[in-house]
Amino acid sequence: MVTLHQFRRAWHIPNPGQFCVKLETYLRMAGIEYRIVETLPLAAPLGKLPYIEHDGRKIADSRIIIGYLQQRFGGGPDQTLTERQKAQALAWQRLLEEHLYWVCMYSRWQTGPENWRINKRGIFQGLPPLLADSVASLYRLRIKSQIRGHGIGRLPAAQVFELGRQDVEALAVALTGQAYLLGDRPAGVDASAYGILINLLACPIASPVKDYALAQPALTDYCRRMQLRYFPELGEPQFG
Repeated sequence: MVTLHQFRRAWHIPNPGQFCVKLETYLRMAGIEYRIVETLPLAAPLGKLPYIEHDGRKIADSRIIIGYLQQRFGGGPDQTLTERQKAQALAWQRLLEEHLYWVCMYSRWQTGPENWRINKRGIFQGLPPLLADSVASLYRLRIKSQIRGHGIGRLPAAQVFELGRQDVEALAVALTGQAYLLGDRPAGVDASAYGILINLLACPIASPVKDYALAQPALTDYCRRMQLRYFPELGEPQFG
């Protein structure tokens, strides 16, 4: 059985970690049996969550993990995709994971004391208060450095949020009139899209990008559709 190491659930969504949501959604899409170990990335491979253990191996990075799962278990939601659809999926994945993700991280880790307080409580729940404060502060410095290294963290906030708004608009246009990013059937890229969008729309972190996204029915309907299909035990997501 696959052991999935990830953050504790929070905010009535599958996970406060976007890539944790992505990977658990993929496991459910592919029908792969797994168990969860709730943890923090203190001793994780690559220093990040999620990671899995399987057959005595620890494997990190959601992209590498999914490639491994496809090799070991076969099947999965992408086996019938055309080459054109695979190309489209890769383009959407890059927008989601290499750009919109970092805009969302900017909101969580770099803007405003209230956003930081909410984020710290959601991510580092379970630790004793003093330890939580020190560990959270360490990770905040590290992640702010990563955001700056990406380039997003070097821009004024208004420009960051405008770039995020453009990403959200593109996703809303793509999802208008169809159930999933590639059409009427979910694909692996939908695990990524759901992981990032549900953490934008249904967690209590404020930002202008979230406000814009909440005004797009195609996006809220999409997240509701994904959650009820793959995480019915959580019920409908609560937006806002």
